[in-house]
Amino acid sequence: MKKKLLLIAFCVLLIATASQAQRYAVIDSKYILEKLTDYKDAQKKLDQFSEQWQQEIDQKQTLVDKMIKDYDAEQVMLSDELKKKREDELYNKEKELRDLQKKRFGFEGDLFKKRQELIKPIQDRVYNAVQKLAVDRQYDFILDKSEGITVIFADPKLDKSDEVLRNLGVK
Repeated sequence: MKKKLLLIAFCVLLIATASQAQRYAVIDSKYILEKLTDYKDAQKKLDQFSEQWQQEIDQKQTLVDKMIKDYDAEQVMLSDELKKKREDELYNKEKELRDLQKKRFGFEGDLFKKRQELIKPIQDRVYNAVQKLAVDRQYDFILDKSEGITVIFADPKLDKSDEVLRNLGVK
């Protein structure tokens, strides 16, 4: 399926650019990153943080599960006031757990920030190397085949966005 999608995208690109002799290249950024030792090291550090944070969450989950089990066993003997108090405690502990999960692994959470800190500089270096290759070899497009088809570099003079906007009446 992935190969078919890549082939279709490549054919569309070739048809769209058939009238012009444009130069292109294909790279595999995943392959490139996996060959970089600092990427492997950064990925290991990221995995360690992830594992540490998951253990922290698992410990809190175990505590919450024990509190629920204890509450279920004792609730018949508790007064309405004590039931309410224990239910509130359970609710707060579950909320703390959800908040911690969100803080660690949620959108723009600690894992996201660590990934930005550790991996993004390496990805930027790869991008700069790709851009240098494009300029040195005069490629108009460089496509990345690692995760489907992605344009990594396109010669800015080929960008027709402003022309499309003019055709739409936007200035």
